[in-house]
Amino acid sequence: MSKKVLVPLAKGFEEAEFIGIVDVLKRAGEMSGNLEVIIASLDDELLVKGANGICIQAEKKLEEIESISLDAIAMAGGFEGMTNLKNNEKIIQIIKDLYTNKKIVAAICASPIVLAKAGVIKGEFSCYPGCEVGIDGTRISKAVVVNENVITSAGPATAILFGLELVKHLCSFEIYEKLYEGMLVPLTK
Repeated sequence: MSKKVLVPLAKGFEEAEFIGIVDVLKRAGEMSGNLEVIIASLDDELLVKGANGICIQAEKKLEEIESISLDAIAMAGGFEGMTNLKNNEKIIQIIKDLYTNKKIVAAICASPIVLAKAGVIKGEFSCYPGCEVGIDGTRISKAVVVNENVITSAGPATAILFGLELVKHLCSFEIYEKLYEGMLVPLTK
């Protein structure tokens, strides 16, 4: 049975992060044949404008998503995007439900704030510097931090690594390794 990961699209999202996450997950889905990426707008407007003015088309509305069918949520940052995610009751409930059921809850950049609002950050996490204020945990200056079923990441330049970490947990280490090599991540070292 195919695993489903929700990547919500909120007005003001950070484009590089969103594309990095979705691109890596879709590649993994193609390779594994068992990962479905669901891009959902928070409201009725499917064409969503990002923080830098780039518009991305959502496939569905959040209200159409059955949270019980999800295996993960992965949220891009961008301060306005994060604020819109944080203020969405359904997003908060999805995070709580996934976390309780030991499924993956993941956020990059400013969006660990959304995870904190849902009450799922405990201990170490990563985020964009300065976004840790008010979060009950310890920000670690690393590209990606895995803390049980909570995966967090620092910002735009770490989006591919964040997506790859999700692949490792949702698909397999083998698919992670193939994408890691195939996307030329070793050249960035």
